[in-house]
Amino acid sequence: MTPSSAASVRDSLWAATAEEPPVAGTAFAPAARVDAAVIGAGFAGCAAALSLAEAGASVVLLEARQVGWGAAGRNGGQVIPGLKLDPSELRATFGEAAGGALVAEAGSAADLVFDLATRHQIRCRPTRAGWIQAAHSAQALARVHRRAREWQDEGAPVELLDAAAIQRRSGAVGYHGGWCDHRAGTVQPLAYARGLARAAVAAGARLHTETPVSALARRGADWRLELPGGELRAGAVLVCTDAYSDTLLPDLPRAMLTVQSVQVATDPLPPDLAETVLPGGECLSETRRLAFYYRRSPDGRLVFGGRGAVGDGQRPAMFAALLRAMHRTLPGTSAVAVAHRWSGQVGLTLDGLPHVHEPAPGLFVGMGYNGRGVAMATRMGTWLAARVHGGRPVPLPPRALTPIRWHAARRPALAAGVAVAWVRDQLGHGA
Repeated sequence: MTPSSAASVRDSLWAATAEEPPVAGTAFAPAARVDAAVIGAGFAGCAAALSLAEAGASVVLLEARQVGWGAAGRNGGQVIPGLKLDPSELRATFGEAAGGALVAEAGSAADLVFDLATRHQIRCRPTRAGWIQAAHSAQALARVHRRAREWQDEGAPVELLDAAAIQRRSGAVGYHGGWCDHRAGTVQPLAYARGLARAAVAAGARLHTETPVSALARRGADWRLELPGGELRAGAVLVCTDAYSDTLLPDLPRAMLTVQSVQVATDPLPPDLAETVLPGGECLSETRRLAFYYRRSPDGRLVFGGRGAVGDGQRPAMFAALLRAMHRTLPGTSAVAVAHRWSGQVGLTLDGLPHVHEPAPGLFVGMGYNGRGVAMATRMGTWLAARVHGGRPVPLPPRALTPIRWHAARRPALAAGVAVAWVRDQLGHGA
């Protein structure tokens, strides 16, 4: 029987090492109306609940499992500012004013994460040592150096790297160069999610875990949410479930593509290897479309990840391929045992951008972080909170919640897309 990706959360390094304990939610009991109900206690939901509570709103945070059970507790913990699109592309897409505002908001998303961790004393081992994007080909190097220069023009502290610098700072072989964004860094992601939830509760939010929402309906000026313990009335509802969305909003899971991201964590690296593999504490990801990413954990392990398959099945072949890539990229790691392996779902959009939806009055959805969820989901939570409580427009214009036309055929389509991406990677193309 194929192991379940969903169940693998218990095997993750983050579950074994989080210094923030699980946040105990209270049992739900039917209550009077609240200003806002937030569904999903990941980065976006916890950040939204915290922002709303600090603004004086009455807010309930609802989680079907436990805080951080979904993508928040399974990802690599890389805190990367910006979006998949470069500043010039965002301005070309949204116009000079709106695109420039989006560049500023997305570019400061890592600042927000580290500021929240500091302000609320979240024990998530925040480390701001930078993010290296390594080019797998000369063509990709030209693109990422253009990207770095664009961010330099925006005033960001970035650094262009040649092949020798990449090898010296990462221990990896085969890269043509890249750049380092010093705004970026790492956190222990599950601990960060738990710390946000703890801060939200301290600010006055009510947290209910193991409390799935079974139905959602507009009744008059309010929303009615059906929960295991009864009904909740809310003036606004924020849906922050992303890649772990169910059919509560039927079009939501069909408006994105979900793929697995698989990861392993080694035993602590021996001293001689630790001196060569990311000795400065940066995190790294590649320019390949089928990219690998890696970092060091606070206790000295190598955490190495990459894209997996479609669906919930966690296949041994995915981890075998991941380990081959790790051993090829970082010589010497083949002698280090793997202590943890896990996977989780990543929500992807066709345009590579997060999406904001307002499908009905008082109903708000943020989704689609495309592998940059630590920073951008946190930013999305604050955006939605400001939209609900202060009426402030979200920098990303809302769009219709429309299913992808070929979503029912996503498995063969994604398999074909992987094959095309593999060919493009071999030809030197990439992100």
